[in-house]
Amino acid sequence: MTSDPTPRWSRYVALGDSFSEGLWDPYPYDDGTRAPAGTETTAVQRGWTDRLADHLAARRGDEPFEYANLAIRGLKLPQIVDRQLEIALAMQPDLVSLVGGGNDILRPQADINGISRRLEEAVAAIRATGADVLMGTGFRAGGPLSVTSGRVGQYNANIWSIARRHGAHVLDTWGLRSLFDLRMWSDDRIHLTDEGHRRIANAALVGLGLAPDDPDFDAPLEAAPAAPLRQRAREDAQWARAHVLPWVQRRIRGTSSGDGRTPKWPEPKPWPPSER
Repeated sequence: MTSDPTPRWSRYVALGDSFSEGLWDPYPYDDGTRAPAGTETTAVQRGWTDRLADHLAARRGDEPFEYANLAIRGLKLPQIVDRQLEIALAMQPDLVSLVGGGNDILRPQADINGISRRLEEAVAAIRATGADVLMGTGFRAGGPLSVTSGRVGQYNANIWSIARRHGAHVLDTWGLRSLFDLRMWSDDRIHLTDEGHRRIANAALVGLGLAPDDPDFDAPLEAAPAAPLRQRAREDAQWARAHVLPWVQRRIRGTSSGDGRTPKWPEPKPWPPSER
């Protein structure tokens, strides 16, 4: 536990896409064991937002703390704003995390300034209520996804400007050195592992001006031997078949991985809950 003052926030609402929903960080079973391989997609996801709520609730001690999470996987930034913002404001939160844009940036023709304007409008609406806002920069991707780096960099620059203009907080994922390691990422290379989400939650504390629970959250993993070029090529091909092709097929059909899904925590509830 840190020596920081008790966090002032008593009701936190998370808005966003799969990143804030918590893919792929399923809650463990009551005995502490992980969900068996193949069941991660059906288990309730934890993720950095739930972990951040854990940290804030623990630091508030006996002071009340409530948390809701409206994030839905697959949504683009305008969809997040249109579907979640009004509902969140009705909950009268004093802290809102609004992180999105990754699904937009994956499209080569993404209008970065357009989605940045929608983000700023949402941030301004939240700040007008007196609530604090936590935004998040985009990741620094490697391998085949490095083609998005230019778009991510432009979006990140806009995020920092929005934060300055509106007095918002920023979760800096771009600069998080520990995320440069593929071992922090799930098989799809787009979503984090449980360890990645744990480190992001600590980075979120720092973004809010608080000390991290783990001072080494940004430390890179111990170096691993580089895989042979042929092995990396096979892994890239397998990744493309298992994850890129289904993504492309959904785009062609006009469907989303979030279709038919509802938020995991749709109403503010005392946190941590007695059961999940």
